[in-house]
Amino acid sequence: MKLSKITSGLLVSLALLGSQCALAKVVKVEMSVIEKQIVVDNAGTKQNMWTYNGTIPGPVIRVTEGDIVDFSLLNLKVNKQSHSMDFHAAVVDVLDEFEGVRPGRTKDFKFEAKYPGVFIYHCGSESMSEHISRGMYGVIIVDPKEGYSADFPKPDREYVIVEGDLFDNDATPTEITNNEKWKGVLINGKQFHYDPVHDQNASIVLESKPGERVRFYFVNAKINENSAFHPIAGIWDKVWDNGNPKNIRHGMQTIDVAPAHGVIADLVSPSDRPTNNALVDHRMKSALNGAITILMNKPDADPKKGRDGNLVLR
Repeated sequence: MKLSKITSGLLVSLALLGSQCALAKVVKVEMSVIEKQIVVDNAGTKQNMWTYNGTIPGPVIRVTEGDIVDFSLLNLKVNKQSHSMDFHAAVVDVLDEFEGVRPGRTKDFKFEAKYPGVFIYHCGSESMSEHISRGMYGVIIVDPKEGYSADFPKPDREYVIVEGDLFDNDATPTEITNNEKWKGVLINGKQFHYDPVHDQNASIVLESKPGERVRFYFVNAKINENSAFHPIAGIWDKVWDNGNPKNIRHGMQTIDVAPAHGVIADLVSPSDRPTNNALVDHRMKSALNGAITILMNKPDADPKKGRDGNLVLR
């Protein structure tokens, strides 16, 4: 009788496990490391940078909690440096999956996205300071398997904002690590990327309609300094530390985000009139050297911005 109960319970457990496994999927992700000159401001200034797939930040990866990420990194043969991939969403072996890849070689590995949230990925090769600050970073979003809820409502629009450093082109790895020859802050790869108020060459802004819930996936890719993420003329309605729905805070004015960390933050504008917000790193050295983003809340907001995967405006 006892054995029968145990067997029955085991079968139920195995059935539930099989059901959960059936829901998980394998997501194939392929990236190439491209060392190239890339535009770092709205005036078209180019600098020697190192990238994933040729952009700063690299491509946004989006999976669901429990998914298996099947990853492949190709370091192009024409490159001069060894490179690697460090996913902060992965629980693996730093000496195996995250090992360096020489030019012309490929590294393949898999990991389960065990925790929901917004995570940075970056190059971990020596000097890590130089590799990250030259643009080797990006974002992986792991959506919660439970989906949306009262504490984690569905947004009307979504944007990814990644804040990174810009150093002089000739800065050495030691100088970069020590924050010497620092030039400014990149927002999604450019200084003042979405800020025509402070940069007359800026041609893009973020947009939403009045009253919409706008969700920001914010990651700090700077190598040494925290970011003080603040919405001028607004208050963060809800904030999830690390992007995990369990880590909820309400009515926040400024969010302190450490290097290599991320948050999800929702902003809801007044519904009765058009308004504007300036999303800033409230450390003034950062804000006035590139870290300001304009969000325009207007009735004729572009319906494509912040929707259907259009999370990083370029």
